[in-house]
Amino acid sequence: MMQELTFKIIARIKSDFREKFGIPRQSGLVQNLRSTIRFEPEFRNADALRGLEGFSHLWIMWIFSENIRSTWSPTVRPPRLGGNKRLGVFATRSSFRPNPVALSCVKIEQIHLDGPEGPEIIVSGADLMDGTPIVDIKPYLPYTDAHPEAVGGFADAVKQNKVHVKNPDALAKLSADKRTALIEVLEQDPRPAYQNDPERIYGFPFAEHEVKFKVAGDELEIVSIA
Repeated sequence: MMQELTFKIIARIKSDFREKFGIPRQSGLVQNLRSTIRFEPEFRNADALRGLEGFSHLWIMWIFSENIRSTWSPTVRPPRLGGNKRLGVFATRSSFRPNPVALSCVKIEQIHLDGPEGPEIIVSGADLMDGTPIVDIKPYLPYTDAHPEAVGGFADAVKQNKVHVKNPDALAKLSADKRTALIEVLEQDPRPAYQNDPERIYGFPFAEHEVKFKVAGDELEIVSIA
């Protein structure tokens, strides 16, 4: 019986996040966030995307490349539960897994078949760090992949904290599309759920900028954008 498998990296994501902190916790939370799927040279073949133009969404199978480790734990501490309660790893979407494989659903915005690095797929709603390796993509099928009656377990009981960005004008130096996406990212409150110091300044790189912010209650203040 086969005990190990080897995956080929078919593509990598080009996104505005160079670090893990700040990335939306799930795909689809920030619809205005644009990313590009760029195929590795071996897979730059327009024929491989033939028919994809008829679909609106994609499943992306990718690797938690920043969390590859040789050991695993049967339980983890989900950040959305404050990091204080342990649950089974297979009952969560934690990145600390026996196999560092992830799954995200994104919307197809454009498909570029030509160009020096084509074909490329522009998608929205991705939750991947820049350069993340992708091992497969599959079309989303509404008739079988959508389950409106589904129950979300402990995730249904956890409040999705959103905050109000009190000074969005501080992002005026960004282009309009980047500004809209970053505001939506900040509204998701990127802080760990167990941190609540109103004077603490957090920061992360976004596109070509470094954004710093702090949160008091449900108000987020942009401290600087450099």
